[in-house]
Amino acid sequence: MCGIAGFWTRSGSAGGVQLDAELRGETLARMASAIRHRGPDEDGFWQDADIGIGLAHRRLSILDLSEAGSQPMHSPSDRYVIVYNGEIYNHLDLRKRLESEGAAQGWKGHSDTETLLACIDAWGLEATLKAASGMFALALWDKQEGTLSLARDRLGEKPLFYGTSGGAIVFASELKSICAFPQFEHSIDQSAAALFLRYSYVPAPLSIFRNIAKLMPGQIATFGPGSLAPELMSYWTLAETISSTAPARNQKTSLAEAADAVEATLTEVVASQLISDVPIGAFLSGGIDSSLITALMQKVSDKPVKTFSIGFEDERFDEARHAAEVAAHLGTEHREMILTERDILDLAPSITSIYDEPFADSSLLPTTLLSRMAREHVTVSLSGDGGDEMFAGYNRHIHGPKLWSKLERTPGFARKLIGKSASFAERAVTRSPKLTARVTGALKLPVTVPDKLARFGDAFASSDSPIAMYELLLATGARLENAPIQGLIERLSNAVGKQELSLAERFMAWDSLSYLPDDILVKVDRAAMASSLETRAPFLDSRTIEAAWSTNLEHKLGVHGGKTVLREILYRHCPKAIIDRPKQGFAIPLNDWLRHELRDWGQAAIDAYANHAELRPFAATIESAWADHQASKRQHGTLLFNAIVLSDWLSATKRAVGSA
Repeated sequence: MCGIAGFWTRSGSAGGVQLDAELRGETLARMASAIRHRGPDEDGFWQDADIGIGLAHRRLSILDLSEAGSQPMHSPSDRYVIVYNGEIYNHLDLRKRLESEGAAQGWKGHSDTETLLACIDAWGLEATLKAASGMFALALWDKQEGTLSLARDRLGEKPLFYGTSGGAIVFASELKSICAFPQFEHSIDQSAAALFLRYSYVPAPLSIFRNIAKLMPGQIATFGPGSLAPELMSYWTLAETISSTAPARNQKTSLAEAADAVEATLTEVVASQLISDVPIGAFLSGGIDSSLITALMQKVSDKPVKTFSIGFEDERFDEARHAAEVAAHLGTEHREMILTERDILDLAPSITSIYDEPFADSSLLPTTLLSRMAREHVTVSLSGDGGDEMFAGYNRHIHGPKLWSKLERTPGFARKLIGKSASFAERAVTRSPKLTARVTGALKLPVTVPDKLARFGDAFASSDSPIAMYELLLATGARLENAPIQGLIERLSNAVGKQELSLAERFMAWDSLSYLPDDILVKVDRAAMASSLETRAPFLDSRTIEAAWSTNLEHKLGVHGGKTVLREILYRHCPKAIIDRPKQGFAIPLNDWLRHELRDWGQAAIDAYANHAELRPFAATIESAWADHQASKRQHGTLLFNAIVLSDWLSATKRAVGSA
């Protein structure tokens, strides 16, 4: 895994600063230094002074640790120069194809970067990306055409930001690099901030800064000599995969046949993702997804797999014992870290240094600590991310269609009454936190269950379409007046189109296009790369995506509930007794902590809303929510965590700009 950055100044100036050769070099060095954590092993630079193009690379050596794998790298024809972050898992197969076509010009090493460039030389960028299975973000300079192309993998495992600053085109793996560009304007996008307060993340293609965007998954952005606006094209879309797999998906098969097909594909994918010249392991929570990936790793490995899990002293959040049972059965070399509340609380105020734009999924806290532990023993870790989106693992996939079916048949006045009842129930449990803790503990329910009552009520009371209900279930905070949620709704609706899908399948597709790349993959990428750890997700490989969408829905939501086919496969490797249990995840007691242990931190951040002009439009809503929360009138933990992170991030950004 690596980090990339660069710019194209065109005229040789940006923001009034003349970028001569020396200043260009210094700028590239600063941009690369800002993401050193993504690639601590080596840096590399290339620039063309006459054209004003500059490329920077930070390397985390995974494949071909020699200089033959260093970047920026030139293609065999010398037409292209690339900086690239990621892994191409089928690159050896691509080499064989090139050799069979007589297009290989003699290999200097065995890096996938060299393979990628040779393929681009032979087939062009679009055809190469269609043939590649992997995760990546790249920048490609075409000397012949004088164009700069940026590209991102199919589901957005690797990040890539781009935009303009002072008449220059800038891009990078993280916003930290772009902020290092001379006289970059740290102008906050109010719409992005409002959406962040609603979802806990900034949804693509927006970024928190004006004039900077996220490249969408599966896209290529090409800049020509005469324009600052790129030409955007998609080399892959989920809609195309859903359409092409429809015949297989609609074919009647037995659960055993479906399990055979998915297991064969996943085994192939896992084996290809174990290719590495450095130590490799796996995150193991004891849940279905990570347990299955670990089981298949052990199946194809000739030595014990290194596995890592996080546990908590508080049994309400602890899954370490389940992970240990799976590890013992599979025979892995297992390590676990048992966290105290203090471990999490100490980390919380520092998260703005890890995430380059506001991000407030609270599970980032244990994920960051898990990554730190794993990095002490391995450089690469496989994970189970994507299993829920591909195989129907979320409650909204299971219960969402039933909820909508009831909602459709419920008169408007009754909907509002039910919504108010849910809100009343949420307020009741808020006023009795000790009783709530006893009830959730006795029933072994996640501590977040009471928080979801109000969200359920909103969804039931005000949804006028399935996509509107989905958006309400996705939201973690308040809907502020200037939050352009309609843009997200339209994008998701148009992305899936009018294909014949069940509502559960639409929810899965919408998650794959929004929640997965904007929340889950951001969390894992930044948490892992902060410790220079590469993560790989077999469920998000293009081969797995195709296998998942070729699987009939009855084998996803079937006899075993959600992820039926994955459970069926896992039962072949692990006893049911250590697998069948409620889904838990990394839940933490935000509501309680914000009233007690994190109150001072939160109060300071909320007070700052009055001092930040960019946040004043939200101040009244946030201050009111804080007061109600402290008085135990309502549970606003997630909204307030969003608000605190936004305030802290903005304060940290202003301090950094002031010291630059």
